[in-house]
Amino acid sequence: MRLDKYLKTTRLIKRRTVANEACDAGRIIVNGKPARASYDVKEGDIVEICLGQKPLKVKVAKVSEYATKDTASEGYEVIE
Repeated sequence: MRLDKYLKTTRLIKRRTVANEACDAGRIIVNGKPARASYDVKEGDIVEICLGQKPLKVKVAKVSEYATKDTASEGYEVIE
């Protein structure tokens, strides 16, 4: 699954266009490197989101095409 779609599906970022713009600006880091929106997300990847005051660091637990509001948080684990 594309990185921008994963961020939207797991509700880490509200809109896919915002996720796409954050990737283009270099604010999304995957496994220590800035990632493009087209990056293929895999289980076990470490994603760091640098939006706002405090960066958010998560580990990809599950990649699923569809998620409801209740199951969206099952796609990642917060680190630190």
